[in-house]
This record gives sequence, C-alpha cells and structure tokens, in this order.
Amino acid sequence: MATTQMAAPAAKKAPQAKKSGSVGIKDAIWVIVICGIVAFLNFYFNFGAAFFQESGNFNGVLDPADENSKMFFGLLWDHSGQSPETIWGTIFKGGVIVPVIHTLLLTVIFMAIERVIALSKCIGKEKLANFLAKIKADLKALNFDAALQHCQAQGGSVANVVRATVMAYKEADATPGVKKEVKIARIQAAHEEAIAVEMPTLTMNLPIIATIVTLGTLTGLLGTVVGMIKSFQALAKGGGGDSVELSAGISEALINTAFGIGTSWLAVVSYNFFTNRIDKISFALDEIGYSLAQTYNATHQDEA
Repeated sequence: MATTQMAAPAAKKAPQAKKSGSVGIKDAIWVIVICGIVAFLNFYFNFGAAFFQESGNFNGVLDPADENSKMFFGLLWDHSGQSPETIWGTIFKGGVIVPVIHTLLLTVIFMAIERVIALSKCIGKEKLANFLAKIKADLKALNFDAALQHCQAQGGSVANVVRATVMAYKEADATPGVKKEVKIARIQAAHEEAIAVEMPTLTMNLPIIATIVTLGTLTGLLGTVVGMIKSFQALAKGGGGDSVELSAGISEALINTAFGIGTSWLAVVSYNFFTNRIDKISFALDEIGYSLAQTYNATHQDEA
C-alpha cells in the first residue's frame, strides 16, 4: 500500500525587529523655500517697516504720493532719499541681496539643528563602551537573542550595524565545514555592508551646508559690488565727489559683505563640527567590527 508522506510545514521566520536609525529631512528644498519666504518677509516688513509712512529705522517721512518711493504696487517702501538711523535700516539699504543671504543663514541654522537631532539619535540610548561590552559578553556565551535584544533597546544607526554583525556572527556559528578565517571575513563583510547602508543617513544634508560655505561669501561680495556701482552712479549724477554720500554708500554696500562672511563662518563651523562627529562615529563602528571579529576568533576553534 502506497504511503503518502506529509511535508513538514516550513518554520516561520521570526519577525525582525524594526530598525531605528538616525532621522533626517529628505526634501531639503522645502526648507530652503520656507527660509526664503521668512527672510524676504522679515526684510520688507521688519527692516523696511512696510505699510508705515515713517519708520523707526529711518529719518524723515515718506510721501505716499511719490510713486518712486514705493515698491510692489505701493505696498512696500524702499525709503528712497532717507538715511538709516539704526543697524536694521542700514541692513535694509543693502538691497535685495540681503534677504538672499538671510535665506542662506536661516538654512544653515535650520540644517544644523536638524543634524544635531539626527546624530544624537544615531548613537542610541547607552554609551557605546557599555553597549559593546554587553554585546561581547552575549556573543562569548553564544546568547544571540540577548545580543539582538540589546541592539533593539539601544536603537540608532550604531545598533543597526551591530545587529547586522551579530546576525552574521550567528550564521557563521551555525555553519559547519567552513574555515574560521572565511567566517571572520564574512562577519567583517556584513559589518562593512551595514555601515555603507547607514552612512548616507549620517551625512544627509551636509552637502547643503558645505555649499553655503562658499555661496555665502560670494553672495555677499555680489551685493557689495552692486551697492558700490549704485553709489558711484549716484555720485556721477550729482556732478561732484561728496565724501559723506560716498562713505554712506560704502558702509551700506559692506553690509552685504559682513552678512555673507558671517553666514559662511557659521556654515564652516557647523560643517566641520558635524564631519568631525561623523568621523568619530565611523571610527567607533570600525572598532566595533574589529572587536566582534576578534571575539569570534578567540572563542572558536578552526575547523579542519
């Protein structure tokens, strides 16, 4: 009598823990757009004191009937013929380049805050030294489930990398007939692959800050050149060399340079700070991979 054998049901894979790496803003273009809107509104409605005939930032009173003193269909004042009395009025006289530089400055500040939050979540809840000590103790005892639970509790990109390394460690331990050197190489390869997956989230939006490092200074110089051209044109029309007017024009033009250099300065400090911190995290990850590979080498015998 023919016998039928029932196929054993395939074992279900245990659900993998959800990864919790660093977070970041992917569509940074909208951040720049919002910063630009804020910068232009602040420039016209605060520095220029729009909708007011007399501003505290300037001396004199504007004539509403004078069409040359209005911009954008009479809604915004350009304060033609008025001299600034405060630093905000001087900044406003720097021209339309000022809100462009202001946009860059706000973008750097926002991106710096975003990177601080993202990188703080990268390392996880516990110090790396304590976290690594627990992982090494679990692997020496071949308690892979405990090691994976520690990775889940730690959270962050570092824990994601360690989780992938532990999984490779577990697979190597359960694979017979393979030389120990080959297993160690597989563990290191899995570790490096996990690092390659996590690194883009660490360096996200840093190219924007790096671009503003140069763009801030160049935009400031552009505003200075434009302001100087306007100043000399005004002197030429006046038919004389008024030193007071020339000095005022130069000071107004140099506002763009000062604003641009300040923006680039902040961008340089932010970029170097974050790249240095990412380098430290990368070094820590490399050290973790080497340490786990050495742990396997010390706790396992070579197979014939």
